[in-house]
Amino acid sequence: MITHHQPKQKGFSLIELMIALTISLLIMAAILKLFLDISLSNDELAKTNAQIENGRFAIQLLQQDLMHAGFWDGYIAPFDNPVDSSGQPPPDTVPAPCLLYSSWNQDYRDQLLAIPLQAYSGVPTGCEGVVTSKQGGTDVLITRHAETCVAGTANCSADELGRVYVQVSRCVSDVTRYVLGQTGTATFNLRQRDCNATPVATKRRYLANLYYIQSGDVPTLMRSTFDLHSGAPSFGTPQPMIEGIEAFRIELGIDNFNADAGAAVNYATGVRGDGIPDEYIHCGTGCTAEQLVDAVAAQIHVLVRSTRPTAGYTDTKTYQLGGQSLGPFNDQFKRHVFSTSVRFHNVSGRREVPADFVPGPLGTNDPATTPDPS
Repeated sequence: MITHHQPKQKGFSLIELMIALTISLLIMAAILKLFLDISLSNDELAKTNAQIENGRFAIQLLQQDLMHAGFWDGYIAPFDNPVDSSGQPPPDTVPAPCLLYSSWNQDYRDQLLAIPLQAYSGVPTGCEGVVTSKQGGTDVLITRHAETCVAGTANCSADELGRVYVQVSRCVSDVTRYVLGQTGTATFNLRQRDCNATPVATKRRYLANLYYIQSGDVPTLMRSTFDLHSGAPSFGTPQPMIEGIEAFRIELGIDNFNADAGAAVNYATGVRGDGIPDEYIHCGTGCTAEQLVDAVAAQIHVLVRSTRPTAGYTDTKTYQLGGQSLGPFNDQFKRHVFSTSVRFHNVSGRREVPADFVPGPLGTNDPATTPDPS
């Protein structure tokens, strides 16, 4: 009889098992570290991307609003109009930016259209109910212009009862050059270029925005818009626009080409300058009316902070926002400064007049009938 023996089954020895477990643990530790490093890198990349987007969006938002500052659908204040020989000087008073609409008079309306933006380092007088919890060391900006589309047309807001609108005359026979008032209260009967009674000139919504930085766990760029609030035109409750904006500074470019040597400007010539900034200033407690009507450009600086801290990081940097230096903050938040320059096209563009320009009555520029201002 032949006997067959089954081979004995063998497994891992205790030593082999311990070695296998150790190798497995080392591999798992390496994989876990790689996963954590990738997650940490992705988290930092996400924070950096959000910081960059917030900075770009803040700059773009302010830049676009400033580019439209002073757009009044063809209206030009007499002192800035090369074809207006009335000799009317610019306003010598800066408008209170948050004045109640019920207190607006014609002089105040003239100031609003002549001074399309204002800047302050503190809270403007009368705006205490609008600018709340303002971040220290940051500016407040107010911009004004007419809506770029005609009220009630396609893709534009409707002509709403109680809202404030601007209507500009294109008829040289109209004594009144513009109307700034509420639909339902003001009389909008200015005429088109043909001076016929109908149709009347178009209306555009009056737009004013107030920007500031609100402090908190995450500092935020806020915007209050002038519109109907509780049935009355006013600056409403500020709305958060962009998180992580920790500082904001604006410096105005002043065109003083025609205001040197202390000589009085001849407003009958309408030539106020050349549209190019000769110096940049920071308004601080507020610029003068003369400085504001001569503002043709601005430099915008924003300091953007990440919304979440970075473990193991300490911010020891110093940041330069124009003439302002901030830091070091010595915290765990990463920061970056975004800056740009913007030209006020509607203000600077009308100062670019030919060297041989001869001013004349409104609607004319005929050297044969208009005396040489020299």
